[in-house]
Amino acid sequence: MSPASTLRTGATIAATLYTGVLLLLGLYPSEFRYLFAYIPAAVGYGVLAFDKWAWRWPLIHRISSQAWVNGTWRAVLTPSPESHIPAGGNRGPITAYMIIEQTYWSLHATLRTAESTSRSSNATIAAPENSGTAEIVFLYDNTPRVAHQHRSPRHHGACRLSVTGLIPKSATGHYFTGRFTAGDVDLMLISRSTEFGTFSEAQTADPDQTEI
Repeated sequence: MSPASTLRTGATIAATLYTGVLLLLGLYPSEFRYLFAYIPAAVGYGVLAFDKWAWRWPLIHRISSQAWVNGTWRAVLTPSPESHIPAGGNRGPITAYMIIEQTYWSLHATLRTAESTSRSSNATIAAPENSGTAEIVFLYDNTPRVAHQHRSPRHHGACRLSVTGLIPKSATGHYFTGRFTAGDVDLMLISRSTEFGTFSEAQTADPDQTEI
């Protein structure tokens, strides 16, 4: 379980147990004299609400200063000429879709191409103090479809992206892989939804569909 999940789960369980004990003792929040006893429970649920939603509400978002990158992004990968791409491999540009699932304390990215799926680990988003630019950094594990594994084996890699502003609509960066390939990546937000389970579903939702 990730630290963010542990925090959310712990806050929810503690707040629920604490509320249950108060109710068993007959200290009902409807009675004003007992209302303040529920403050710790409210704080626990508040932590959950902040992590999931409240941090990006307009006024709080300005204070939290965390870029909101949740959604589905069209990604165009451009391998460098020095990349060790096997015969028959796609030398780009390669159209892909990156689905970013974000809370205030957690981030996960899934990149889908027509041939493979990459899932992130150790994903972080951070910005220097008083800077309008944030960086997203993550390691990933790539699993090609079976039909392509003879020339494109499973591998690991890393990606670094840069975004500007609290509600960015575009991003740029670069990637490296364990197959001795590297390149640039440019992204454009197409939807705040993260419910696309395949490359084809995301491409269908793309208003500017691009053929590979």
